[in-house]
This record gives sequence, structure tokens and C-alpha cells, in this order.
Amino acid sequence: MSAPEKATDHQAEIAARVKAIESIMIEKGLMTTEAVDRLAEIYENEVGPQLGAKVVAKAWTDPEFKSRLLENASTACAELGISGLQGEDMVAVEDTDDVHHVIVCTLCSCYPWPVLGLPPNWYKMPPYRAAMVKAPRKVLREEFGYDVPESVEIRVWDSSSELRYWVLPQRPAGTEDFTVEQLEALVTRDSMIGVGAPKAAA
Repeated sequence: MSAPEKATDHQAEIAARVKAIESIMIEKGLMTTEAVDRLAEIYENEVGPQLGAKVVAKAWTDPEFKSRLLENASTACAELGISGLQGEDMVAVEDTDDVHHVIVCTLCSCYPWPVLGLPPNWYKMPPYRAAMVKAPRKVLREEFGYDVPESVEIRVWDSSSELRYWVLPQRPAGTEDFTVEQLEALVTRDSMIGVGAPKAAA
């Protein structure tokens, strides 16, 4: 069973537990249904991969912004109104023709929430955290179906509470005439973690 498949089973179990705890807290008056809905709305619409996609598309189309992003990701993201908890000290690492980057947190699940939202369950699982450090090319190929050519170096970045890394993926070929909005639609969460590529131009 692959890491994503294991994560799906694990996610279903966690979802059931969360629902049970949520029901108890609402029954006891510790929180309201409205508060739960608002939290869900925040992570669905106000923070998450769609915000990271905006940053990536901006970097693809604005060389000066890209330079600022690679120099100080937190400050550059703040220019677009993107900041907050778990995003105080972010570092963006750029994929090139010669180097591919992958993000992991070997200690727990440190993750740049403002640009990527909540971490996927497989990101938090020990097998992913351990295997990605030891054999990243194999994990990418076997667990995620992402085959990085042998000619491309893979660098694994270990996020922590002090520094949270994320990937600036390469702009897909054939997108020279795309609008920023069209480019945003090509950026995936997995491409910003490094376990996948952006969508190809249609």
C-alpha cells in the first residue's frame, strides 16, 4: 500500500475521531457549530494551496518578485497579504533543470500553513518522513508516481519550527501566453511540497 493510500485510511479514522470530539464539545457548549464552520471556511478559502498558487504564479511572471521571494519568502508573501501562524519564517527553494527540491519534517509535521494550508496526513506519517530522507528518488517514484530523471539532483529540506520550507516549482512549458489566473490553476499542493509536478499546459 502506497503512502497516499495508507494516509487515506488513517485520514478516515482521524475524521471519525474529530467528528466525535466536535459533537461532544458542541453539546457541552465549549464551541458552536458556527465556529466550526468558520474554521473550515478559513482553511478552505482563506489559507491553503490556492494562496501558494498565487505566489508561485506571481514569481513565474514577475522576476523582481521572484528574487524577493527567494531572498525572504515570508516578506514577499506578505506583499500579497499572505502571512500568519506557521508562516513567520518561510523559505522558498527553486526547482531548476538540474535540481529538484522536496520538503519533509523529520521531527513532526512543521509546514508553511499560510501558503499550503494544513499538511496532508501522509506528510505527518513516520514512513514518509524517514524514507524521503534516505531514498527520495525511490519514494517519489514508488509512492507518488513522480519519476525524477537521474540527471537531476534531489535535495531534501527538513522543515522545523524555526524554518518552514516550500518549493517554487518550474513553470510548465507552453505557458508563455498564459494569464496569471491560468498559471495559478496549474500549481498543485504536491508541486509545492516537491512530490509532484505542476499540471501541464492543456
